[in-house]
Parts: sequence; C-alpha cells; structure tokens
Amino acid sequence: MRQPAAIDAALRRRRSERAGLRAERLAELMLRLKFYRILARRYKTPVGEIDLIARRGKRLAFVEVKLRRSQDDALEAITPRLRGRVRRAAEMWLARHDRGGRWHPAFDVVVVLPGQWPRHLKDAFPFE
Repeated sequence: MRQPAAIDAALRRRRSERAGLRAERLAELMLRLKFYRILARRYKTPVGEIDLIARRGKRLAFVEVKLRRSQDDALEAITPRLRGRVRRAAEMWLARHDRGGRWHPAFDVVVVLPGQWPRHLKDAFPFE
C-alpha cells in the first residue's frame, strides 16, 4: 500500500538529514587529518547556521559542507543567499569569540561526493 505524500516527504527529509550529518562527520574527520581543530559544529545564530568552524594556526575556516552527486551540483548550491547567511553568522561568531582580531577568517567548502574522499575547497568565496 502506498504511503501518503506527507509521510513520504517526512521520510525523505529524515534520510536527507541523516545523510547530511554523516557528510559533516566525514568532513570533520578530513579536516582533523589536515590538522584543523574543530571549534564548533552546526553553529546556529538567528541569521544562519555554519556547519563547521575550524582553526589551523591563525587560519579560521567557516566551513559549509555540501553532499551532492557532483562537485558542480555542490558549488551551485552555494548561492548568494547562502553566502550572505553564512557571512552574517560568521560575523556574529567573530564578534563573540575574536575581539582581538587574532585569526584570519576564511570561507571554505567541503564537497562530499558518493564513494569519494571529501574535497576541501579553501577560500571558496571571499570574506567581505
């Protein structure tokens, strides 16, 4: 028997959420292996969410994790609207945690593709 559309949508949403969490954990592992220290996961603010905040030396990366079928699909998902939300959330984090300006902030993207090791794209969009 076929499930109602609302139940199908809820199941898809739940599967998507679990897949996203797995992608974020894989991205975190990859960053740790590159000697980044994870400062925050799923940092939520009233203006947006940052998937990962990671530091390596003075470099402070605000990381967006994208699980897609291709790298092009992942990069297309980094819309101007998403960049704006991440930028505003990063500014809130910096105002709270980096008053002395000791870190060099950057926006990175980690692309997670099926059956492949994640790809870390440093400075994927400007911090302006």
